[in-house]
Amino acid sequence: MKFILRKTSVFFILFSLIFSSIFSQKKFVKPSYLKVGDTIAIVAPAGILKDRAETIEKAKTLLISWGLNVVLGKNVFNQNNHFAGTDEERLQDFQEALDNPSIKAIWAARGGYGSVRILDKINLSKFKKKPKWIVGYSDITAFHNHLNALGFETLHAMMPTSLEEKPEETIETTASFKKALFGEELHYEILSSTYNIIGKVSGQIVGGNLSILMSMLGSKSQLNTDEKILFIEEIGEYEYAIDRMFQSLKRAGYFKNVKAVIIGNFSKIRKNTTSWGSSIEELILQVLPKEIPVLFDFPAGHEADNRALIFGREAVLNIQKNTATLNFNQK
Repeated sequence: MKFILRKTSVFFILFSLIFSSIFSQKKFVKPSYLKVGDTIAIVAPAGILKDRAETIEKAKTLLISWGLNVVLGKNVFNQNNHFAGTDEERLQDFQEALDNPSIKAIWAARGGYGSVRILDKINLSKFKKKPKWIVGYSDITAFHNHLNALGFETLHAMMPTSLEEKPEETIETTASFKKALFGEELHYEILSSTYNIIGKVSGQIVGGNLSILMSMLGSKSQLNTDEKILFIEEIGEYEYAIDRMFQSLKRAGYFKNVKAVIIGNFSKIRKNTTSWGSSIEELILQVLPKEIPVLFDFPAGHEADNRALIFGREAVLNIQKNTATLNFNQK
């Protein structure tokens, strides 16, 4: 009897591991690429857009130049303390854009904070039948994680507020956003950091802003990072806070079975009165498994050069001594 039980237990464990591996690599649902004549909605699900009417006009002009139509959420310029309108108003704009069959993509006007406050109130029934691209970064990581956990691809890319940067510094940012929207090939090659851990892997990319990744832990929006390539970026944090968040992700199992980690921009790091004593790169490497490839300084996050990433999409990451490449499967 003990032998049978042991045999059954071993079989169950093996089955669970195989099932988990298969499930973790299940192909994500890809929204349809955009084409000339399609419509994008610009909504503000998070921070306030105070004195940014000109910025939104620039965003509209850009999309129109690509042959797209643009609609604005009726509450985009509303103000409710920290937020672009009340939770109900921001939810209304997002939900209407989700449910409108003529809208093919939803572009978040900015990040800030506020997405999580409406996340669980969104009705995804129509979206699941006909998904569309959700676009943004920073606080929009909440939407990325939520939809990626449900098996849908999303687009980590520039937002209208990115157009407030110097135009000559956002050429690659804008070009990659357009390529991703229209289904053109996404291929990146960058110089290697001396901190990189060399290696070549393929896997689906997920991730986003570090603070938001941590805030999703323990919820239904928490990511499954098994056999994935995890992307992380951050802005405006102390080094000890960055370490705390990485340690939290580690304890939650984010790095246990991850294939590789891509580190994007870590911008405007704040200085504490007590020195941390190491670089951000060294801090991160102390937390990550020693055997996985790690790419530093990928141009995505809170900088002018913010390249588009398709979350949930299979990509090949090849980190070598002098250069590193990231190629997305566009099929």
